[in-house]
Amino acid sequence: MTAKPSHLPKKRILLAEDDESMRGFLERALTKAGYEVKAFANGQEAHERLKEENFTLLLTDIVMPQMDGIELARRAGELDPDLKIMFITGFAAVTLNADVQPPKDAPILSKPFHLKDLVREIDKMLGA
Repeated sequence: MTAKPSHLPKKRILLAEDDESMRGFLERALTKAGYEVKAFANGQEAHERLKEENFTLLLTDIVMPQMDGIELARRAGELDPDLKIMFITGFAAVTLNADVQPPKDAPILSKPFHLKDLVREIDKMLGA
């Protein structure tokens, strides 16, 4: 098995997750998997960072205070139409609401999920 060449820039993930323990776990695990991760506790903070930096993927919870993940994804898509988006949620029923539609082609992983499934889905989305 060959390692990824170190001269290639790391793929950058913006993580928005309001659960502190989940956020910390995902940040550590995705960093260990080779990604550069910036993590925020809510959609508003994540949106502010998106205005300042470029990211490859937005990984966001759907149900969060201040700005939910659907609104964050909508605004993120306006800032960077090429940004890939993936949702993680413990409230899968939220995604079924006709008034709250996630962006097309944005995968939704329901909590709890296995880390290997998340990394596999991210690798697939980012062509890693």
